[in-house]
Amino acid sequence: MVAVSPVAHKLLSYVPFLLVLIDLRYEGVNGGKDGGVENHLEMGKKLLAAGQLADALSHFHAAVDGDPKNYMAYYRRATVYLAMGKSKSALPDLSKVIELKPDFTSARLQRGNLLLKHGKLDEAESDFKKVLKSNPSSREEQEAQSQLKKSDEIQRLVSQAQSDFKHREYSSAASHLDIIIDTCVWDVDSREMRAECFIQMGELGKAISDLKAASKLKSDNTQAFYKLSTIYYDLGDHEMSLTEVRECLKLDPDHKQCFSHYKQVKKLNKQIQSAEELIQQEKYSDAVSKYESVMKTEPNVPHFTLNAKERICHCLSKDQQTARAISVCSEVLNTDPQNVNALKDRAEALLQDDLYEEAIKDFQSAKEHSENDRQIKEGLERAQRLLKQSKKRDYYKILGVKRTAQKKEILKAYRKLAQQWHPDNFQDAEEKKKAEKKFIDIAQAKEVLTDPEMRSKFDQGEDPMDPESQQGGGHHHHFHGGWENFQGFNPFGSGPFNFKFGFN
Repeated sequence: MVAVSPVAHKLLSYVPFLLVLIDLRYEGVNGGKDGGVENHLEMGKKLLAAGQLADALSHFHAAVDGDPKNYMAYYRRATVYLAMGKSKSALPDLSKVIELKPDFTSARLQRGNLLLKHGKLDEAESDFKKVLKSNPSSREEQEAQSQLKKSDEIQRLVSQAQSDFKHREYSSAASHLDIIIDTCVWDVDSREMRAECFIQMGELGKAISDLKAASKLKSDNTQAFYKLSTIYYDLGDHEMSLTEVRECLKLDPDHKQCFSHYKQVKKLNKQIQSAEELIQQEKYSDAVSKYESVMKTEPNVPHFTLNAKERICHCLSKDQQTARAISVCSEVLNTDPQNVNALKDRAEALLQDDLYEEAIKDFQSAKEHSENDRQIKEGLERAQRLLKQSKKRDYYKILGVKRTAQKKEILKAYRKLAQQWHPDNFQDAEEKKKAEKKFIDIAQAKEVLTDPEMRSKFDQGEDPMDPESQQGGGHHHHFHGGWENFQGFNPFGSGPFNFKFGFN
């Protein structure tokens, strides 16, 4: 079943009337011919009236094959082509009708209308003038005069648009071309000129729309595909650029511009895909190197540079290279202050560097531009908890290690501080009391940060040692079995402060 466009539906509503009119004319001239051809014409007419276009077309093909000099077979077939939106196929059939029956004004008027839509103004005007000289009906005369007037106006606008374009007055040229294309909807030249105006005006989305239409209206339009590919490339869309340049090479494998461009886009596309695969595999350092290669492959298109830096910013943040991450993310945000991804990644890096207030600002900025992003909402809440937590007890600061510190570093810092602040090292009562508190903090910090579950909770803004900060009640971590069994220390073994070292 063939889909019928709204325009086709309107055409079909006139079909029964047209067919009666054609039959009267046809019978007066022909007086009956081969029965097989007549059967095909009759069946085709019924199917056309019923909207069964593909089946009607088959019968009219058979009628043309059965009698190649039957102008009515060509005319009916042209009617089906028009109903199907295939004006290119209808034109030669209408020309054949006029060749076989030069005084068939309906066919000539219809061909003139099609030529006008294709932007073939001189040929269209010729048809309209001949209709007016051929004893037309009043309706045909009125339509031909109206279309001739319209064609004259279009001719004037085309001259004006060409002059404006030549003088680089692209906005004015585009305005004239808008009016031209309203009438000459299938005119490739006008669309290509308007696309060039849009490119010069920086309206690349509109240029793409016109070039896509031009690539469909002209079957071998390699230049339209090449321009589409270069526009997508300049916009940083390597995948669409690759798709369009491949269409160009399908039409002409030896097209020099397209082949040269294809090699560049293909190389860049491969590098970007490879970098994204490395990110998926969490090989962030390798992904950074790959995106640095992307910037070397294409240093002149800002979109590719910005995108590469945005992804490097992400990788560095994930890889906990905080200083570099903050620096690269800031470069991206200097160019594109509303870049949500860079804001999120810089916020994460700032959290790693204990810069909670700055991280909150970045998450809030990101939220303004992407309200429904769950990641931003959770990140902001976490940053606010961490800021609140930092004003209480910060186990990382107690041990003097970074949030990114490995277990080995944590234990090393703990041992050093435990020896330094052991209460036995202090004689003065006040100092001994202060050391006790410090010593307990150090021991608690070590327990939290060497236990993956407790450390994860602390990194989310909860203090596993503080019952008040526990979310939803749950069980609370305290020293396992009290001080007596804590990592070899027996601080209350004999007497109030008789500490013994028993490091593992």
